[in-house]
Amino acid sequence: MDILNAFVALANFVIVPALAYGSQLALGALGVTLIYAILRFSNFAHGDTMAWGTMCAVLATWGLQAAGISLGPLPTALLAIPVGIAGAAVLVLATDRVVYRFYREQKAKPVILVIVSMGIMFVYNGLTRFIIGPDDQNFADGERFLVSARGFKELTGLDEGLAIKTTQALTVVVALVTVALLFWFLNRTRTGKSMRAYSDNEDLALLSGINPERVVTVTWLIVAALATIAGVLYGLDKSFKPFTYFQLLLPIFAAAIVGGIGNPLGAIAGGFVIAFSEVGVTYAWKKFLTYFLPESMAPDGLVQLLSTDYKFAVSFVILVIVLLFRPTGLFKGQTI
Repeated sequence: MDILNAFVALANFVIVPALAYGSQLALGALGVTLIYAILRFSNFAHGDTMAWGTMCAVLATWGLQAAGISLGPLPTALLAIPVGIAGAAVLVLATDRVVYRFYREQKAKPVILVIVSMGIMFVYNGLTRFIIGPDDQNFADGERFLVSARGFKELTGLDEGLAIKTTQALTVVVALVTVALLFWFLNRTRTGKSMRAYSDNEDLALLSGINPERVVTVTWLIVAALATIAGVLYGLDKSFKPFTYFQLLLPIFAAAIVGGIGNPLGAIAGGFVIAFSEVGVTYAWKKFLTYFLPESMAPDGLVQLLSTDYKFAVSFVILVIVLLFRPTGLFKGQTI
């Protein structure tokens, strides 16, 4: 029995990856929940908005790398994030002007907007794959590890090493800064308060002089920023492949609904619930239990509840359970 080695193994394979993945899901879920709370529909094109913004950032990163510009130990993609946000903003604002505004003026039911967003999802997906291709694209550079397993072993003398990738640490830090800025904007600025008022009561907000088109525009800009940042962080942590972002739609929606759709705090909490559930259920617990239990009780098998190939099934099961037993989510939704 070796408690310290067990804890390090748990941190290495569950806690650190789940924190990074949860941060990415939280940023994605925040975008979904903002659109639901303010524009009042579920945007199925959000995953492919992430892919588009990330693609713009990848292309800009390649350009910077070709020009010899880098951030040293940090990924050059951090410099390219503003380009990705600008690209995503142009796309979503153009889509709103050409498509969504027409349905808003017709006062279409939310279900119609959901179906429209599905069509837009396929258009975004096709455009992204047409421009950059369907395969994995590598754009990460800089130092790979903040803490290497070998260095950790030499420092601590433990049998188990702890490896923390630079991108994992960056993901958590960038997500914290982004969320702090978002909450400051929503609670401290006049535009943010207008968005909250519009979300609470659209008619009353209009009577008080709030410009609805300005609220819609700012909402799309924030969503473009959140989607691009989440997408770039996910691409740096894993890899960039357009279809992967389409698959991310399920855990992102699960995170938003588990937390309480329309509630930013709920979206963040839901992101971590989904991430820790996916990683925990698909992790092979043999190494942890071998350290943690007496030698006579060490397991022979992998003690893996589900293959990693089916990790998205975890999100689906959690989503169904929440919808059946607590449809408002952990936090009550529909407010910002």
